Amino acid sequence: MTATDPGAARRAGPSDRIRLVISDIDGTLVTPDKRLTPAVLDTARALRAAGIALCLVSSRPPRGMEMFLGPLGIDTPRAGLNGGLVTQPDGTIISRLSLDPDAAQQAVGMLQSHGVDAWLFVGHDWLITDPDGAYVERERRTVQTDPVVLPDFAGHYNDVGKIMGASSDYPLLARMEADIGTRLAGRASVHRSSDYYLDITHPQANKGYAALELARLMDIDIHDVACIGDMNNDIPMLDEAGVSIAMGNAPDGVKAHAHFVTDTNEQDGWAHAMERYVLPRAQANRAQANRA
Repeated sequence: MTATDPGAARRAGPSDRIRLVISDIDGTLVTPDKRLTPAVLDTARALRAAGIALCLVSSRPPRGMEMFLGPLGIDTPRAGLNGGLVTQPDGTIISRLSLDPDAAQQAVGMLQSHGVDAWLFVGHDWLITDPDGAYVERERRTVQTDPVVLPDFAGHYNDVGKIMGASSDYPLLARMEADIGTRLAGRASVHRSSDYYLDITHPQANKGYAALELARLMDIDIHDVACIGDMNNDIPMLDEAGVSIAMGNAPDGVKAHAHFVTDTNEQDGWAHAMERYVLPRAQANRAQANRA
């Protein structure tokens, strides 16, 4: 809930007018057990009433976001795979950014050589080779999608929107983030989306690209957009936003890219952020409309 401006020397202060919120999901919009709280649902309704649109962006595939659209009253485009796949509300693909097949194969090789489970996301499909992997059942419950189990990934490196590395060895995954990011510099965007997941996407497929693309589709200037997130993969969109908000459960390195820091996702931090930092900026929308 602390207001901060650590990037004052780096960027302008927060915008005074917001027309669109672009929100991360896991660690941000939902609780640790993946629930939308009553406060979040109430605040989403308040955003609509104030004329502020809401778009979702996530490392999840778009299908793994569908369960939130109805409860939140969302009928806007959404960006999955960290921006690698942008879809209409009905799931129709608007745009996709795919890894170079050679880079995809190299990334999988590096993950597997260190004992990290590798998953491929191609279009709306989730491909795995080990159905008994430590995080497979967790991911199945989270995204409410069944994986396609293959003996190996041979012949499946075309049109890969995201590679996810899954491991309970958090320090190893942090090292892999740096190592793969260095080895595939210019060929892939590499960011952890949680302590146990590492996302590897097309070099332009990050949440900064996603925020710009969603704002373009909504015909809203990025300066009039608030972005909120909690992990390293959210930093690119926090750096683009007119108002950037980090969750209280975010690492300090993420908070350093935000105009404001709210409470944790166990303390209704998303709802509090909308109430404190976004809804007051809807007044500028109404003032401009009245002048028009």
